[in-house]
Amino acid sequence: MKEKKYFGTDGIRGEVGGKIMTAEFALKLGRAAGIVLGKLSPSNTIIIGKDTRISGYMFEAALEAGLSSAGVNSLMLGPMPTPAIAWMTSSMHASAGIVISASHNPYYDNGIKFFDHNGEKLSDELELAIEQELDKEFTTVKSQYLGKAKRSEDAAGRYIEFCKSSFPRQQSLVGLKLVVDCANGATYHIAPQVFSELGADVTVIGNQPDGLNINQDCGSTEPQILQEKVLETCADLGIALDGDGDRLLMVDHYGEVIDGDQLIFIVAKHLHAKQKLNGGVVGTLMTNQAMQVQLETLKIPFLRANVGDRYVHQLLKKNNWSLGGESSGHILNLDLATTGDGIVSALMVLMVMINEGKSLKELASQIPLYPQVLINITIENAKQIAKHPDLIKHAQEIDMKLGNSGRTLIRASGTQPMLRVMVEAQDKNLAETYAKELTQTVNSLK
Repeated sequence: MKEKKYFGTDGIRGEVGGKIMTAEFALKLGRAAGIVLGKLSPSNTIIIGKDTRISGYMFEAALEAGLSSAGVNSLMLGPMPTPAIAWMTSSMHASAGIVISASHNPYYDNGIKFFDHNGEKLSDELELAIEQELDKEFTTVKSQYLGKAKRSEDAAGRYIEFCKSSFPRQQSLVGLKLVVDCANGATYHIAPQVFSELGADVTVIGNQPDGLNINQDCGSTEPQILQEKVLETCADLGIALDGDGDRLLMVDHYGEVIDGDQLIFIVAKHLHAKQKLNGGVVGTLMTNQAMQVQLETLKIPFLRANVGDRYVHQLLKKNNWSLGGESSGHILNLDLATTGDGIVSALMVLMVMINEGKSLKELASQIPLYPQVLINITIENAKQIAKHPDLIKHAQEIDMKLGNSGRTLIRASGTQPMLRVMVEAQDKNLAETYAKELTQTVNSLK
């Protein structure tokens, strides 16, 4: 398959005003997407949502103009979580959905990602088709065929009801004390209401977006303040979402972080015991080896996909399974949603807690993770370095030494100019030593 020029593992992303993420590019992208995706349903309407970055206004306007020039209507939802756009696209029978977000990145980055008419990430074929249109001359349909634009006034309320509907009707969160960190992002006006309306006593942080503070010292990538708040308020647990609301990490009542692998295992084990787990579980190359071992002990099939929730989704669909995700907190349950949804995922875990009468700490203790050392190295030619024979040879030598007690993984980020070096071992000191060795090899090859 032809290599993509703009699309990474999760749409198109970069620094605002840089090589790609400009208003001019968004205008052209809107037109190209309109031509390719507008025909996916008879509505000829594409939904646009965004997170709380200041640049979202600029890209929203540019995309709307591009879609109009292609003769496609747009419905703008304003700040809304990524999974909300996926759900609204499907439920409203729209042709496609567009999300303006750089997820967990800082405010000076932004991105544009798409969902097809089913509310699922685009196929490689559709992304390539959009790129082909981008290379063509910009044209505009005749005035009588221009697309129209309008804003939705009830999107947040509709999505709140969807999230609540994923939780068992006969249960409630009454008696649970939660701290919810919205990362100053797209869930700031939604997540607190979902958990409160289901009965929880909710303390909210990271719910004062100003366009610049998204993911800043908060959210799933920076959970320290959440950990402190859980301890300060004597809460039962903390919920950390990311800037666009598709990731989830949790904090137990001792202030310890519970990552995506542990959360997936908690849900998988419960559903398996209730004979409600549809097939097996899909993780990624980054999934902690402890989860694979524990799932195999329970005779639950496990498969690894490439890093990126779209690849998890593809493998789930291929095997007709439902549950999977990433260590970073992208969790998919295709029985409930078409994409990773931080709020819905949190409700899944809370449901298990209530049904089993156990704390999050007790549930997470069932899967003690192997120590993992991850070093991110900023480097422009990350893909080339990752394939360098000297680096591959060094990693293979370490794998031989670790045997079944650990592994190495070297991969280029699909969204940033970065090489990720990961070493996993039952001995943390050993993992740190080998990770530093591999980092030194990378630096010698720059």
